[in-house]
Amino acid sequence: MSSERECFVYIVLPGATEFVTAGRFRVTTDRTGVARGSFVYGKSYLARPDAVEFDPIELRLAPRVYETVRLDGFFGAIRDSMPDYWGRRVIEKHAGLTVLEEFDYLLQGPDDRAGALGFGLNVTPPAPRRAFNSTLDLARLQAAADAIMADDADRADEIVAQAGNLVDPGTSMGGARPKAVVQDDGSLWIAKFSAREDRFNYPRVEHGMLRLAAECGLHVADSRIETVGGKDVLLVRRFDRDPTESGYRRHRMVSALTLLRTGDQPEDRAQWSYLLLADEIRRVSAAPEADLRELFGRICFNAAVSNLDDHPRNHAVLGKDRSWRLSPAYDLTPTPAIAEERRDLAMTCGPYGRYANRVNLIAGHGRFLLSEDDAAAIFDRIAATAKERWRPLMRSIGVTERDCEIIARAFVYGGLFLQEREA
Repeated sequence: MSSERECFVYIVLPGATEFVTAGRFRVTTDRTGVARGSFVYGKSYLARPDAVEFDPIELRLAPRVYETVRLDGFFGAIRDSMPDYWGRRVIEKHAGLTVLEEFDYLLQGPDDRAGALGFGLNVTPPAPRRAFNSTLDLARLQAAADAIMADDADRADEIVAQAGNLVDPGTSMGGARPKAVVQDDGSLWIAKFSAREDRFNYPRVEHGMLRLAAECGLHVADSRIETVGGKDVLLVRRFDRDPTESGYRRHRMVSALTLLRTGDQPEDRAQWSYLLLADEIRRVSAAPEADLRELFGRICFNAAVSNLDDHPRNHAVLGKDRSWRLSPAYDLTPTPAIAEERRDLAMTCGPYGRYANRVNLIAGHGRFLLSEDDAAAIFDRIAATAKERWRPLMRSIGVTERDCEIIARAFVYGGLFLQEREA
């Protein structure tokens, strides 16, 4: 049987704090199971002098009907606004269901979703949420996350109730690790919790990685550690929100998946490429030279610290005004792999593919608007800083010596400097 579902799409415009209705999104599934998405901007929205596009790739501001059969009919900018693994798990537990349609995840996603978009069944948009969990609620939120991760059938009722603590308000913005959104010090923060299967103190180590990236000269999200009930929680300040007296300004945000017009399934990974991403950023950024230099530095950092989970969801561009810029770096974690001759990043980074290697990275310098000498200088500076500073910095923020030994193999591994004839 064929089916059709639709909703209105709202947006908070640059400089504003209230939603306006921008268009209508529809997904139609035919009898063979093929889903086709369509989107149209509203005439009244297009007539606004302050109207902006949803993204710089698929949904440019124009009086036309956009259609797609990719991603089960979901445009990239809309997919970026949807909950990912953890958020979906929370929604499922709260609903008491394990199977939901994609449209259900879209509509049941929380007000704190990433970016500036909202979705609903009424033409009039809802008022943005004003109340959020605070850091005083972290112990309760950690307990809720623990209950959901335990997934104990004998505690089903408790888990559903605990899921409600995370859904209303504060479901995660995406990703596999347990998290929630809290308000503190006049800003919104993503609270990232520990998980019982963690090999080391992930919250404190990720905080250290963000600090290390900043010492390497990179633009990173602000972060800090809160300890609740003997467990560390990482707080990362949201860079897609700015506080005002009347509420939060929301900034458009689209992932590298959207810029690359690809998905996050295994069959899509051939299109995961820093080189292609550099081409797209060069095309859409208001300051391409600065953003490409920054992106190249992040690739060097990922290679130097074995951040091998640097997939396209972990890169984004922000639209704070009418233009687009590379977002701050986020989700940086070391992978203490065993291999010493070759480690691969998640995305192609040079002529030798995904190989995290100095020669491979520098060979792509032109795609980042860099000379070979500039690229080499950036790589060498970041690798040297990572090598010299990672352990003292981690110890200074409270990472234990045991955890430092666990993650030590991640930093400046042997294959990073293999020569071209060996690469």
